[in-house]
Amino acid sequence: MSKILILSNGHGEDLSGSLIAKQLVKSGYHVNALPIVGKGINYKKENINIIGKTKEFSTGGIGYNSFKGRINEIFGGEIFYLLKRLYLTYKIRKTYDYFFVVGDIVPVFFAWICKKDFFTYLVAYSSHYEGKLKLPWPSKFFLLSKKSKKIYTRDSLTANDLTFQLKKKVSFLGNPFMDKFFSRDRELKKSEFSIGLFPGSRFPEILDNFVLILEVLEELSDFRYFQKIQFNFAIVNALSSSKIKEIFKNRRWLYNEKIKDKHLLKFQYKSIEVNIHWNNFDKILLKSRCCISMAGTAAEQAIGLGKPVIQIEGKGPQFTKSFAEAQRRLLGKYVFCASNYKDKSDQVNQTIKLFIKVIYLIKLNKKFLISCNENAKKRLGKNKACPKMVDDMNFVIKND
Repeated sequence: MSKILILSNGHGEDLSGSLIAKQLVKSGYHVNALPIVGKGINYKKENINIIGKTKEFSTGGIGYNSFKGRINEIFGGEIFYLLKRLYLTYKIRKTYDYFFVVGDIVPVFFAWICKKDFFTYLVAYSSHYEGKLKLPWPSKFFLLSKKSKKIYTRDSLTANDLTFQLKKKVSFLGNPFMDKFFSRDRELKKSEFSIGLFPGSRFPEILDNFVLILEVLEELSDFRYFQKIQFNFAIVNALSSSKIKEIFKNRRWLYNEKIKDKHLLKFQYKSIEVNIHWNNFDKILLKSRCCISMAGTAAEQAIGLGKPVIQIEGKGPQFTKSFAEAQRRLLGKYVFCASNYKDKSDQVNQTIKLFIKVIYLIKLNKKFLISCNENAKKRLGKNKACPKMVDDMNFVIKND
């Protein structure tokens, strides 16, 4: 079977790339991965071999970053690092029959300059952002190359738009990062009502996001109604238990010392009780009725499961106001966010009002959840995206 190199450009892109790689291995292909930005943790989880030494950047790489974040990247040596990754890719290009690129123009450029036949999953772009996709120059030139064997997009609107623009068949077969959820039990007990809290994954930004979500919960604690709701934080290893305890202690939350599970902490503030979980994101999302999110992929997966999202705009460098606005255009009207707030206090108060509104709709309006599920299919697609992509690739390769 053919040898394939996966090129991906960011945390969410690595997740999709690792799942596609796993499916390719199942189909008999020899697969390696070269994450252009980041450490490629998701590839390691799927036992996919990573080429070269990797490096993590504070902003997670190229995307909707603040000006400060971009400056930090430049001084952090990202430009030189990218050039090294490009040189490495070019040096090993003859080892592989095909490249599969996941992300934006950067991995597409890598594949093109290496003069390799390549497949593209343009997960970083969507026509939902502006109504018509404006690919950065010279993306169209690369994608119209004979080396570009097939293009996949993250939604049907983008597939139709690019098919028209490129005069070349572009396909939407679903989003790989949703596949793992559809294979699990998603039935929720009526008696259970839990909320997922997702502050992101990158340190030190996660600290500011974590505290901002806590401020919202502290204001909610005056409403006794919320003592019946379970709040679950999904935390990554970058935020240690000692740092968590320090934050809660400084904000006068009570720590439940009776819990002996090292992967779980419990804290209480008035009528609100919060559970802190490490590396348990999937389970928390599946059992949540909705979520408060300051993360990219987490919000997309929540919307893809028909769960409304309350979004809080952060200071960045990744989850900035512009990133949040773009995400709302991408995911549709079931991402709720405070807007035109005067200051931090006004932002928190507006978020609480939206939160109460969403809880009311979930509990009392059956049409609301039906509409959420319809939006999920429209924005993220159906399941089995990875098998569909690999089957399509098989057909192209056999007829190449």
